[in-house]
Amino acid sequence: MEKKESSREIGEERIIALEGTDLDVSESGASEILKYVSQFSRLDGSSRSPATFDGAQTAWTMLSEEKFLPCITTSCLDLDNILGGGIRCREVTEIGGVPGIGKTQIGIQLAVNVQIPIEYGGLGGQAIYIDTEGSFMMERVLQIAEACVEDLSEYGHLRKDAQDSQVKMHPNNVLQNIFYFRVCSYTEQIALVNYLDKFVTEHKSVKIIILDSVTFHFRQEFDDMARRTRLLSEMALKFMKLSKKFGLAVVMLNQVTTKLIDGSFQLALALGDSWSHMCTNRIILYWNSNERFAFIDKSPSLKSASASYSVTSRGIRNSTSSSKRIKMM
Repeated sequence: MEKKESSREIGEERIIALEGTDLDVSESGASEILKYVSQFSRLDGSSRSPATFDGAQTAWTMLSEEKFLPCITTSCLDLDNILGGGIRCREVTEIGGVPGIGKTQIGIQLAVNVQIPIEYGGLGGQAIYIDTEGSFMMERVLQIAEACVEDLSEYGHLRKDAQDSQVKMHPNNVLQNIFYFRVCSYTEQIALVNYLDKFVTEHKSVKIIILDSVTFHFRQEFDDMARRTRLLSEMALKFMKLSKKFGLAVVMLNQVTTKLIDGSFQLALALGDSWSHMCTNRIILYWNSNERFAFIDKSPSLKSASASYSVTSRGIRNSTSSSKRIKMM
């Protein structure tokens, strides 16, 4: 006699068959599926609530993890101070400002600094640099890398246990640890973002992804604003998932545009209001007289504050102005 399959076995087979499939399911249909799955959770003797899925965390766990999030220094102490130590891993940070303010310089500095060995308080990681504008300059990268190695060498003279780390931070090794991608259209940009999960899985030392800039192709090639907003939202969500899954930092550089505010046109970061909510942190770079400043415009954990910084031949450094200070807004 043929063995009769139970409704549970049939249900499990259906669920397995549907795994990895995109379904067009109504809200009521989704509710029925959840009820069906929860029935088997109870039959298995699981003590979990039917609404609780694998991957849930308690608020206490999240708070504890946040306190110990690793940071990547910007090489500017004042800027690091308002950022809580630097650019945080497991978060997506947007940095925007006018041309010439130093966005790409900060991106390159972070790609170098993420490689600072653990013995020096760094992450000893690798970087992914996505260039949409063609502004990545190898000579400048080498210049910043050499300055970083020199700074670490001076510090290493005070520490006998740091000799091996000095070898790892040779300028040539710094360049080898930056994975550079040049994208020339928004379709290439989207395709690359979709590929990053596989790439980082194969290169587990990657601790930062820098996109310079998120804006360029999406300002040049779009007439359908609704489609543009949807594509940008999907891309931001994928970056958020990457940052959480692999414990890395994502930094997206943005441009500025003019916006009508209170009857007058003012400078604002590009891509509109909806985009402003896509990232964990938002930092706006601006000029104050002849001095560069960074302002924390949005963050769930950092206070709104601004700090001055300088772009020097050695990279990003503290401002040389005599009026240098950190201003709480």
